[in-house]
Order: sequence, then C-alpha cells, then structure tokens
Amino acid sequence: MSQVATHQRQKGMMVKQAGPLALIQDAGRFGVGHLGVTQGGAADWISFRWANWLLGNALNSAALEIVMGGGLSFETESEVRLALTGADLDAQLDGKPLAPNTSFKLLPGQRLVFRQPRQGLRAYLAFPGGLNAPEVLGSRACTAREQLGGLHEDGKPLKVGDRLTWKGAAPAARRIAEGQGPQMPASGYRLPIVLGSQIASFSGRALFQAFNQPWTVDNRADRMGIRLTGPALNGSLTGIISEGIPFGAVQVPPDGQPIVLMNDRQTIGGYPRLGALTPMACATLSQCLPGTKVWLTPISASQAQDDYRNQLTVWD
Repeated sequence: MSQVATHQRQKGMMVKQAGPLALIQDAGRFGVGHLGVTQGGAADWISFRWANWLLGNALNSAALEIVMGGGLSFETESEVRLALTGADLDAQLDGKPLAPNTSFKLLPGQRLVFRQPRQGLRAYLAFPGGLNAPEVLGSRACTAREQLGGLHEDGKPLKVGDRLTWKGAAPAARRIAEGQGPQMPASGYRLPIVLGSQIASFSGRALFQAFNQPWTVDNRADRMGIRLTGPALNGSLTGIISEGIPFGAVQVPPDGQPIVLMNDRQTIGGYPRLGALTPMACATLSQCLPGTKVWLTPISASQAQDDYRNQLTVWD
C-alpha cells in the first residue's frame, strides 16, 4: 500500500483557510547546487530549530513556515501537541491568544488561526516527529521556483483542503528558558557581514556609506532575496564572471542598492559582492518587516565561525 494512502488514514489537521504563504520547510536541500538546485529550507533557521526542540524532534524535522498569517486556519481531527516559535502572528486557538516560543495542546475540532504580524514576519509550527511529506533530493523543503518539495511535490504553499499528518506520538512538554529563545528584531539591528573578495572594487566613500549608516528593508523581499535601500554604492566593477553564491551573499547590482540573497537564491550570479551575512544575521533579516532599519557590521570570518558554533551549542 502506498505511503500516501497510509498517511490519509492517519488523524491529522485540515487547512480551512489559506494564508498568503505557508510552506513545509526543513533544514534545506544540500549537495545539489551543481544541478542548479538551491538549498531552500527555513528562512529563520533558529526559530525553526527551537520549534522542533520544544517537541523533542530531530532539529531538522519538517515543519511549517508561516509568513504574515493572513487568516491561515487549521482544524484538528485528533489531540496533538504542537510548538510555535518565531514571529508573533496573532495566533489564536478557538479565539484565545497563543504566545510564541511555547508548545500547546489542541483537541479534536479546535481551530488554530494566524491573523496578522504583530512582531516579526515568519512563524514556525512544529509537529510531533515532523510533518509527513515526500522527500525530494534529500529534503522536504518547498522551493516554488523549482517546483520541489511540499505535500504535493510541487513546491507550492498550503491550500484549502490540504491535510497535514505527522510522524510521532505525544511528546513530552519542554520549555525555553527565559531570554534563551529566538528574539524578533527591532529597528536598528546590526547584521554582521564577512567581507568578500570584491570588497576592494568599491570606492572608499561607498564602503563608508555601506557600514556607517542604516539601510531600509525594502518591500521587494522574498525567500530568494531581500533588497536594502539607501545611498547608491559605487564601485569599479559592474559585473563579474558568474560564480557560486553563498547563503547571505550581499550583491550590489548596477543601481547600487544591495540585495541579500537568501535560502531560495539562484546558485550562481555575476554582480560584485560586499560579502556575506552570517547565518544568524540571515535568520534575523528574514524576520524584518519592510521599513525596518538595519546596519551592516563587518566581522572577521573566524569570529563568524565562533559565533555560529556557539549558536549551535544552545540545542546540545
């Protein structure tokens, strides 16, 4: 009997109203960049990991990434404990508010609704053992442009009538210690950046402007990239031979306005780069609403590596 048929018999949770963007995500799709396939995965990977941690899941277990909320609603068919982290999207269970960064129990027939952003942009909803979804190229992550991942293996967001099932049984409840969980960014947040090989092609004035004044998160932002608006950054290079693009790369196209390339970025590109944001900075930026002011702050590669290793020890 097919895996899909087996999942259909399991008790689960139905999508009653679709929001603007709710995607199944895991840690991402790696080792396939040479095929032109991007990594995908949870944009705020820190909140994503905390959601799984709250349920005792493997930290890369498939969960939901919910952007904006927009009235997204579910009705559960069975008792289940879920975990909610990341943005405060005014989540409500049968009309009663749910705080982020906690786990909570749903009873059969109860309705879970995500209304609108109050702080942050992306919430993460984890399920016992992780969500059931087909694995494609080693991951269940949705990437819409490449039509990979998700419930229907087409990379598309959840729609009305979709049915979610999960792998595990009732988990033991965990709590995040006060001050330890994910924090949503406030305006003025500093984003650490490791400088790249083309940094010398930018003028001294451009570099001073890049690192000594705030940038504004533009409304042209998605899982592929986030534009920052401010003074035009001028340099001697208008283009380079296309090369691989790392997570968090800060490209500067001819208009001089930086673009931070995120999880669903293209795999190669030919614009000069200031460098790359650290993984933690990318997680923070993914939670910034349009209009948020941020600063780019250069740090060394060794410091970025130390910071990343320290972040990973939180879940040990």
